[in-house]
Amino acid sequence: MFARLVPLFVCFIGIALAIASPAESQSADLGGLSIGDIINALQIGFIQNITTFITLDTLSNNIASSQFRVKNPLIIELTIDSTSAKAGLNGTTYAEFTHTFKPALVVPVLRSVDSPTIGNVDLVQGATASLDIIPFGVLDLQNVDINIRAGTLFGLGGIPIPITGLKQSNVPAAYDLELD
Repeated sequence: MFARLVPLFVCFIGIALAIASPAESQSADLGGLSIGDIINALQIGFIQNITTFITLDTLSNNIASSQFRVKNPLIIELTIDSTSAKAGLNGTTYAEFTHTFKPALVVPVLRSVDSPTIGNVDLVQGATASLDIIPFGVLDLQNVDINIRAGTLFGLGGIPIPITGLKQSNVPAAYDLELD
């Protein structure tokens, strides 16, 4: 009986240590490369698709809403606390946002999840110019900074890891025109 409980006990100790351990502000020496640089070099695309919601108000205030599907290719749970992103096409930035997830977005081991709808996506070229990119059906993530916690358990604990400078090309994009 005791032998069956040992793995559970070890897991609880690991969780307690992960929750109690302060995050290191400096990462290990990676030869001048950031974690984002390494992820970009390996061409790990975390974002599977993006949906942008355009309303009549968007046409006058240049603010849209967006949602994305994120995948976790790792064998540990990831929890996303916040992100900021710039997206566009052919080198031109069309959308920017910064968002803190409340509650945090939990991405289970080897799974994909949809983000909640993110409001206040700034269409920096204006709504009318942004409509021109709809037929292409893709967006390039030009710069994404993300604050994650790796190794969480149901979104609790984990090791905080800021990842900066992520890039991803040709992400499938859909547009939901809510013009009534």
